[in-house]
Amino acid sequence: MKREISRLLVGIVAAAISVAASADDKAAAKPAAAPAAKSSGPVATVNGVAIPQAQADLFMQEQMQRGAPDNAEVRNAIREELVRREVIAQEAKKKGVDKNPRFQTAMQLMQRSALVGAYLEDYVKTHPIPEADVKKAYDELVAKSAKKEYKARHILVEKEDDAKAIITKLKGGAKFADLAKDSKDTGSKDNGGDLGWNSPDAYVKPFGEALGKLQKGKYTTEPVKTDFGYHVILLDDSRDATPPAYDQVKANIQQRLQQQAVEKHIGELKKAAKIQ
Repeated sequence: MKREISRLLVGIVAAAISVAASADDKAAAKPAAAPAAKSSGPVATVNGVAIPQAQADLFMQEQMQRGAPDNAEVRNAIREELVRREVIAQEAKKKGVDKNPRFQTAMQLMQRSALVGAYLEDYVKTHPIPEADVKKAYDELVAKSAKKEYKARHILVEKEDDAKAIITKLKGGAKFADLAKDSKDTGSKDNGGDLGWNSPDAYVKPFGEALGKLQKGKYTTEPVKTDFGYHVILLDDSRDATPPAYDQVKANIQQRLQQQAVEKHIGELKKAAKIQ
């Protein structure tokens, strides 16, 4: 139960940040098409019960955040969905479903979630992350990132003796790509064990450490043990690592910092509250 609640809160926080970010992006971007005209009256009336236009507008906003355009077709689909829900809701009330304790508890949770989401959305909008903080976080990430990237191959086997036998064959002149066909790694065995370009941090620690010690064209002369089994690693080439440009990762860093700020704020609220 605690895990589900934690997931719910994380989702609410992420949604609040996403809504705020989406609003900022839409304000800065030129709309692809003019929005559909909106009526001032109810979007529909079902058995004398009016469905407010505000519900359709909120539904439309949620769909736009998922990439949908604001046009007549989408708004008509929203109207049909709201009518469908109203018809079912009215029938549910006739059957007394709204008096069910389980339903009432669910409604309380949904109402509380909506309130929390609205509060966090407002908090994110009124407490934006300064550009200087985003740039500082980027510089710190670049400073900590690997300076080298390696193009490696490997052969993965279950037993240490099998790995030693492969090394013996390599010393005898066997081709690495041919021996890789017997690798347990189905994702690389048909490509000669090729793992592509990666930093050592992309691999489990024993693998990354062994890779970083190799010279170009050399392979490990002792099996490298990891949780996956035993590896024989070959270094094809290495190059200086190029970190992603600031503009490419700025939005992700900003969202991460915003998430941290929200979590810190929630912690402060809990600390100030009297919890028994």
